[in-house]
Amino acid sequence: MPASALNLRTFDLNLLKVFDVVMAERNLTRAAQELALTQPAVSNALRRLRQALGDEVLVRQGRSLQPTPKALELWPEIRATLQHLQTTLAPRLFVPATAQNSFVLTMADATAAELMVGLVTTLSQQAPGVSLRTAPLTTRDPRRLLEDGLADLAIGHFPAVIADLDTQAKAGVSPAFFHQRLFASDYVCVMRHGHPLAESPLTLDAYCHAQHMLVSFSGRAFGLIDEALAHLNRSRRVMLTVNQFFTTVKVVAQSDLLTVLPRHFLNVTGFEAQLVVRELPFEVPPIQVDALWSRRHAQDDAHVWLRAQVQAAAVQAFAPRPSQEHL
Repeated sequence: MPASALNLRTFDLNLLKVFDVVMAERNLTRAAQELALTQPAVSNALRRLRQALGDEVLVRQGRSLQPTPKALELWPEIRATLQHLQTTLAPRLFVPATAQNSFVLTMADATAAELMVGLVTTLSQQAPGVSLRTAPLTTRDPRRLLEDGLADLAIGHFPAVIADLDTQAKAGVSPAFFHQRLFASDYVCVMRHGHPLAESPLTLDAYCHAQHMLVSFSGRAFGLIDEALAHLNRSRRVMLTVNQFFTTVKVVAQSDLLTVLPRHFLNVTGFEAQLVVRELPFEVPPIQVDALWSRRHAQDDAHVWLRAQVQAAAVQAFAPRPSQEHL
């Protein structure tokens, strides 16, 4: 039956719940456990959904199920609709003192080092039953993680995502994601005490001729600093690329590598006394850090509370240093 012939009068809406869970799990066994159904029952529901939509929906590849283009197109709308129905029909008032929610936040280790102290204090005082889990941020576009339910909130520098969402908003497109500015950051060059370049102001030539270490979430040995240098028709030699800021600080403190870090981060490294800070000898765009979340959580009381606590933790972290900013 073609999708255009779908008859809502006879369509079993329970199939949409099965579709949502299978899309999230990409595995029939795990989906059946989540739905409290048998695996044959889930398989039968998928068969009926395929017949109703006139599309394979999910195709087996090895041990996983891969969605068709049609399924990928439908899933965000179906998931948002189910979430809205659940909130509307069975609203659950979020009471921090008695809540047992668990949230997943994806962010860089430098960001977590600044925010987690305030968040833990809030949980201890206001919501002792709530738990947080941080996941490594490995991309500058975490929308897929949020869409798939692998994270509740992403915190980081997402310039392309924010630009895309702003463009959609100006075009009148209903946003699938929302964002909130938390803070901004500037970058500085960091090296060990006793480094040959530590005794004088850092020049562009000296910087480019040195050996460098790069923090890259994706592992790609080309970042924002390299983009800025490329605009000047210059480049640098990146000897080592890692995906954690704390790793970077320890290596730089014991080597002749230079690195670039958020200025504020030096205060929480434990290596500040071993490091020399120099202003970069070229312009680097400021780093705006945002919280990003899916629209299905936009009105959820628990998530509204979580975002408020993250914002408060950001304000607390930077209130003593209003001129220093954060990644």
